[in-house]
Amino acid sequence: MELIDTHCHLYAEEFDEDREQAVERALAAGITTMLLPAIDSSNIDRQEQLAAQYPSAMRLMAGLHPTSIKEDYEQELQIVADRLANNRSRYCAIGEIGLDLYWDQTFKEQQIDALKRQLIWSEEYRLPIALHIRDAYTEMFALLEQLNHPQYHGVMHCFSGTIEMAIRAIEMGFYIGIGGVVTYKKSHLPEIVKQIPLERILLETDCPYLAPVPYRGRRNESTYLVAVAEKVAEIKECPLALVAETTTANANTCFGGKIN
Repeated sequence: MELIDTHCHLYAEEFDEDREQAVERALAAGITTMLLPAIDSSNIDRQEQLAAQYPSAMRLMAGLHPTSIKEDYEQELQIVADRLANNRSRYCAIGEIGLDLYWDQTFKEQQIDALKRQLIWSEEYRLPIALHIRDAYTEMFALLEQLNHPQYHGVMHCFSGTIEMAIRAIEMGFYIGIGGVVTYKKSHLPEIVKQIPLERILLETDCPYLAPVPYRGRRNESTYLVAVAEKVAEIKECPLALVAETTTANANTCFGGKIN
């Protein structure tokens, strides 16, 4: 069985004590490929070093995370622009980008501006997008409709919207990113997973965050993607092998065959 973790922060400081062991555990568990979304310039060196250490298993994204958008966001965007212009072929996606109105709305307009510009780059470089959306689905859909692209390409990472929003996203061309939250007792995600096609689901951990049951409360890692896949198989009432095969194919399709 092979799985692809389409969203993981294995370069984060939480892995400083055992990063290599965490990666080896994931590889041993059948997680053949791990996608590394960008956050901001403070993480670039760590992100790129990890990809260089495991060139056959790690894939890079370039982008500016919405919670990193502050007064200096223009400079941060320029760094993203330079990464893409200088070596576009290194990146499997632009991400993670998006809108986050949960923590602070001080830079809401700047978040929107940054998102618009990065969406334009995704068209220019023909790269899919990994969208981060928190307390901002209404604003996100309004923006996507305003830009009026014929079809979007990418994933709504760590999906937390309604079934109506999931269907709307799929109609726009997005895949739905499902992680550890689907295993939580009070989660509404099982009902969404039940109703959307397996062919539109991507599996992710978002590690070191949001560890699935039975690891909830611990640091998450890519190895635990197996628990997410098992839960999806349970919800869909289908073999685990089918979930692995289909979601792996989905990831390759979403990211344009740039990850295997």
